[in-house]
Amino acid sequence: MKRRDFIRTAGIGIAGAAVASPAIAQSMPELKWRLTSSFPKSLDTIYGAAEVFSKAVAEATDNRFQIQVFAAGEIVPGLQVADAVSNGTVEMGHTASYYYVGKDPTYALATAVPFGLNSRMQTAWLQVGGGGDLLNEFYKKSNIIAFLAGNTGCQMGGWYRKEIKEAKDLSGLKMRIGGFAGQVLTKLGTVPQQIAGGDIYPALEKGTIDAAEWVGPYDDEKLGFNKVAKYYYYPGWWEGGPGLHNFVNLDKWNALPPAYKSIIKTASSLANETMQARYDALNPAALRRLLAGGAELRAFSTNVMEACLKAANEVYAETSAKNADFKKIYDSMVAFRNEQYFWWQVAEYGYDSFMIRSRARG
Repeated sequence: MKRRDFIRTAGIGIAGAAVASPAIAQSMPELKWRLTSSFPKSLDTIYGAAEVFSKAVAEATDNRFQIQVFAAGEIVPGLQVADAVSNGTVEMGHTASYYYVGKDPTYALATAVPFGLNSRMQTAWLQVGGGGDLLNEFYKKSNIIAFLAGNTGCQMGGWYRKEIKEAKDLSGLKMRIGGFAGQVLTKLGTVPQQIAGGDIYPALEKGTIDAAEWVGPYDDEKLGFNKVAKYYYYPGWWEGGPGLHNFVNLDKWNALPPAYKSIIKTASSLANETMQARYDALNPAALRRLLAGGAELRAFSTNVMEACLKAANEVYAETSAKNADFKKIYDSMVAFRNEQYFWWQVAEYGYDSFMIRSRARG
């Protein structure tokens, strides 16, 4: 090859590399974000989902996109995550949307509402059934976009200092309970208290509250509720399958390259799957330990369940009548739930019921 031809060819290669390198840099820029959680580090399942998410994002981008996770209180209190994301204090938050029903009851539908969806139905509705799109239309008003990033499965009904045999026993009860369920229980005379996870134990211990619900055996054991309340009720009819979300500041989201948007969605799904799997794996042994330690397991009576369902339906009708956003998304959820249970009662429930009876027979 002549020297002139070599230089010309090499020049083309160098120019090509110069074009390619910035293109890669643009699609995979170096970014450092902060994510504030609504949960303390001691709850490794629920707080841990944010760490699973953060690690997956870093690994998928060869550490070019790093998202540092902060526990509740390290940047903002656990119940102020939505505001911190909305106003840009942080780029992201991992939280339960129903913590913000004081802003608008529509927030509750993204997490769980009384007698709503179980965990698989919640995932299906949000990811495939149109629920996620409807909610992101709503979140846009707060400069937020949200992605499902965790689920606890059906929760327990909480810890009580006294037995709850009938609906009238709920009257006058001061109870820590989050989200929309507090409005339902108010109709039955309960006095709901919105308290962050790390503050529940001292409130129950001091008698500031008479009862408290959190998640289920694994987390409840860690928080020590069995030491200050004796009766452990089920099911948590207000949280059949509560979904946790990654809230992302919409301006920051819109500025991301497509590759990073895709990675955030994928890593959020991994967090969702991992959290559910961990709770399913860890709850049985934790329940056995709690019972061995003296906790008394109780089922809510039919009287209590029916009274709560009636109260819930009243609250839904009242809220829908005055809140168009809530009505639109609630109607979508109810239609999806009804169709799901048409199917669920066949294969899923049929199989599970048989297996539970078989286990009881040994």
